[in-house]
Amino acid sequence: MNNLIKVFKTDKPVIGMVHFMPLLGYEGYSGIETVLNKALYDLRALEKGGVDGILIENNYDVPHKIFVEPETIACMTYLVKEIINKTDLPVGVSVLWNDYKTALSVAKVCGGRFVRIPVFVDNVETNYGKIFGVAEDVIAYRKKIKAENVLLFTDIHVKHAKLLSKYSITESAEKAIQKGSDALIVTGKWTADAPLMDDLRRVREKVGNFPILIGSGASKENVKKLLSFADGVIVGTSLKTGTDQKKNVNIRTYTERINKRKVKEFVKIVKT
Repeated sequence: MNNLIKVFKTDKPVIGMVHFMPLLGYEGYSGIETVLNKALYDLRALEKGGVDGILIENNYDVPHKIFVEPETIACMTYLVKEIINKTDLPVGVSVLWNDYKTALSVAKVCGGRFVRIPVFVDNVETNYGKIFGVAEDVIAYRKKIKAENVLLFTDIHVKHAKLLSKYSITESAEKAIQKGSDALIVTGKWTADAPLMDDLRRVREKVGNFPILIGSGASKENVKKLLSFADGVIVGTSLKTGTDQKKNVNIRTYTERINKRKVKEFVKIVKT
């Protein structure tokens, strides 16, 4: 069975993002209960709007760290558990920048169904340092903590990064599958940038029926076109209140919330 159908019970899942406000130790932290309440507001808007799953991320912990500190792990574990206890939707975990150990551990402890790993087989340079794809280490760690039931959704040629390795996007896709990815994520170059259609087409032709997810830039205007080559979509920014702030690394500030009407409109387009 297709991994996406196994988790989301649909062949074209819409996975809504819950971006935590700044967590403990970061500028803007307003207390753990405030962070939770804002996250639950976004969760309810996504649920009522009809999404098929939730992906949780420490999006506003800026500057990011490749591997997070103990205070972030404590916050993520508490918050993810609370959210999973309050929804019937499948929930995934992403810990920026590339902390696969924390993501897998939190998912294992809290009941998460999948994790997002921005760097799996590529080597990249980010504003926070160089990150090297260590797919074998990811697989070994997942086995060590007995989390084989937690699926790996892995980016290729991920956004917000300069590619250091020489693989084409199709070569990276092939390597990721060979190394144990459960679904590929294709992004644009930045938050709110959609993938290039030619990249999507070439990846689809290379991987056949293997699951492909859109990882950035999906909106109600372009999602139908993107899904002509992809199997599902991860979406957050375009569903929020407010307008794009180009000077902000995350485009929308952490004070903006998920808008239920926008979610319904987006989901309706995907599902019809």
